Amino acid sequence: MKIDVVTLFPEMVDKPLSLSIIGRAREKGLLKINFVNPRDFTEDKHRTVDSKPYGGGSGMVMMVEPLYKAISKVKKRNSYVVLLTPRGRVFNQSVAKELLTKKHIVLVCGHYEGFDERISYYADDEISIGDFVLSGGEPAAVCIIDSVGRLVDGVIKKESREEESFKDYLLEFPQYARPAVWKGKKVPDLLLSGDHNKIKKWRFEKSLEITKKRRPDLYEKYRDFLRRKDE
Repeated sequence: MKIDVVTLFPEMVDKPLSLSIIGRAREKGLLKINFVNPRDFTEDKHRTVDSKPYGGGSGMVMMVEPLYKAISKVKKRNSYVVLLTPRGRVFNQSVAKELLTKKHIVLVCGHYEGFDERISYYADDEISIGDFVLSGGEPAAVCIIDSVGRLVDGVIKKESREEESFKDYLLEFPQYARPAVWKGKKVPDLLLSGDHNKIKKWRFEKSLEITKKRRPDLYEKYRDFLRRKDE
């Protein structure tokens, strides 16, 4: 998979994604991440990329021309251009799987008070990672690339992708590791029994219990999912 990130601050995205699982995937060539800076497409000596908003207001707005040129530099026929903006659809595991089907993704990071509205005409999608405000789109880009990148074949074991949170809308079951007893707290005896059928049943029941208690919204989606399967 190839991802181009349009950003004024490439290091904010590059450094975190040079470590751990995604870093290894990049080293193996399973995930290619490149960067393009709108400042490289300015024509004044100050490399200006922002301007005061028309109509007044505080802050500065990213100008449309440098953004357009930066996107055009990397956009191809099969590219999928995504603006990272608070008004976009909320990112989740389903969206991650959807993005996985794209051959080439261009993530456009906003900064300051956001984009000139006219750049939206050159985007295929707008995505937000949640109902909160960031100083720029770079942290959102890191989250999205990490989430999508780990789904690429060969990045992590297939089994690891199949048993994790949000599969069929359920949160993951509790996990334990050595020692079996820590500060008087024991690992559930069933997990030490070796009875894999009973362990599988216990894990499923715990997933249901945790999801219903902590994310009732997801639990309702799970119930809707079951109803659709039965239709």
